[in-house]
Amino acid sequence: QVHVVESGGGSVQDGGSLRLSCAVFGYDVSSVCMAWFRQAPGKEREGVAAIVSVGNTRYADSVKGRFTISEDNAKNNLYLQMNSLKAEDTAIYYCAAYAPVGTLACGVLGRTLYKYWGQGTQVTVSS
Repeated sequence: QVHVVESGGGSVQDGGSLRLSCAVFGYDVSSVCMAWFRQAPGKEREGVAAIVSVGNTRYADSVKGRFTISEDNAKNNLYLQMNSLKAEDTAIYYCAAYAPVGTLACGVLGRTLYKYWGQGTQVTVSS
């Protein structure tokens, strides 16, 4: 059983930066598929960034060039560095994980495969 806990959310001004952390329990972070999702009020939960493999990541078009996903195997943590934040980035951010399925690669930004979810952390960007 994988258990994930997010931290690092908060309120920043437009153009600011935040770094989200996700502590992973029960599995090595390198052995599960990990991603960040977000959900704004009244909107569907959407995939933001995912780890495909070591050194290979995938991003939603809306955050490319501004957000960076990374993992620290020694600390068993996943991170999301968010720069140049905009008001439209305001949402609850979730860390999610699933055990790899067959030969299907990690890096999926759709939520269907993700079985393990954190409680979420609020990010608010004011203009």
